[in-house]
Amino acid sequence: MMVASPANVNKAEPERLIPNGVDVRVLLLVAAAFLLLYVPSYITLSSTVWASDEQGHGPIILAVSAWMLYRIRHELVAVPGTPSPQWAWPVLVFALLLYAFGRSQDILLFEVGSQIPMLVGLLLLFGGPRVLRRAWFPLFFLLFMVPLPDLLVSAVTSPLKMAVSSVASTLLYQLGYPIGRSGVMLTVGQYQLLVADACAGLNSMFTLEALGLLYMNLMNYTSAGRNITLAVLLVPISFCANIARVMILVLVTYHFGDEAGQGFVHGFAGMVLFMVALVLMLIADKVLGFFFDARRNGA
Repeated sequence: MMVASPANVNKAEPERLIPNGVDVRVLLLVAAAFLLLYVPSYITLSSTVWASDEQGHGPIILAVSAWMLYRIRHELVAVPGTPSPQWAWPVLVFALLLYAFGRSQDILLFEVGSQIPMLVGLLLLFGGPRVLRRAWFPLFFLLFMVPLPDLLVSAVTSPLKMAVSSVASTLLYQLGYPIGRSGVMLTVGQYQLLVADACAGLNSMFTLEALGLLYMNLMNYTSAGRNITLAVLLVPISFCANIARVMILVLVTYHFGDEAGQGFVHGFAGMVLFMVALVLMLIADKVLGFFFDARRNGA
């Protein structure tokens, strides 16, 4: 009997960092130009918006989007597409104008948001519409790192905080706790707690929506109805998770004092927010999967 030696065994070729067929010099030139534009923007974000509790998810969104593009790099090169410079250049010019206006006027919404049409234009220039269609989700996901306008945040956050405060105080009162509410100020025992934007604002809902969309993308769901329904359900799910966070902070403050409520537990409550939201999302997804599967099997 003959035994194949290790030299005769075909080993799988390791995946190349840069796909075959890509001009490395052009890739490095484009990457350098992109970083030259947006690294200063990221530095500005890191010392302003990203340093806040409300929009601290920005670096994670950026890293995940970059990872998703990196993960499908071989697929993008393999897509049989035709470059479309007639569409690419107008998009690139628009992105540059948007960036210049945002940078000069200190409007992060335009400055940071311009990177999305910039990437769209580059994909159209070097790959074409089919390549762009394959990379649509990482580009769409980048929307969640664009700083929201202060006017929009203020307009939506105020009623959200009122609603979260009202529901949380009502539930705790029904459980027998001596709690009162005046606007977004909760009084429990001898302590007063202000429901901050980070506890019940639009940005936390925005972050949880991004988490849910990433989950659906990783699960590779093909049912549009299931995806849309779950995306819509993420809004009340994030609302319930915010209520749970506020209730935990109130209970910790009431039982262990203000120092405990504002210390480590305050940061831990943020983790609870995402854990509660994740559990509720998985439950909703399981129910939706049963419904859509049953409907498909019965068709």
